[in-house]
Amino acid sequence: MKCIFCNCTDSRVVDSRPTEDGAIRRRRECERCGRRFTTYEKIETLPLLVIKKDRRREPFDADKIRRGLVKACEKRPVAIADIEALVNEIEMAMLNSMEQEVTTQRIGEMAMEGLRKLDEVSYIRFASVYRQFKDIQSFMHELSQLLAENAPSGEKEQEKER
Repeated sequence: MKCIFCNCTDSRVVDSRPTEDGAIRRRRECERCGRRFTTYEKIETLPLLVIKKDRRREPFDADKIRRGLVKACEKRPVAIADIEALVNEIEMAMLNSMEQEVTTQRIGEMAMEGLRKLDEVSYIRFASVYRQFKDIQSFMHELSQLLAENAPSGEKEQEKER
């Protein structure tokens, strides 16, 4: 950090405190002139846009994912902490991807994969809305896949033989 008094680039941090707006206030002392000055640091995040099915773009909103997951888990033995952890996992994956745009399809698939691990009934509920099953056959196909994945290995072999 450059000293505002002598332009020296060597300074040491004397005190650090978080501010109300999420920044970090640092009190610094110049190594050359010994004068103190204050700097504020804030993490810069890139805006993340979601590409909707109709190709519109809108800002990423974790609350929309949370609401959908809570609705799918209604009256099921899924803890809010588990839902919150899944929302955070999805959000971190989106931010860590370093992409500025992500499709709703990718977000939906991540949500379904997480729900599949948490609760199968919630997964089916979410999938039925997300995938917009047109008829009972497509719904049954999804159920069959879920059952086949969860069947013990002996039952899977019998299923393949049929």
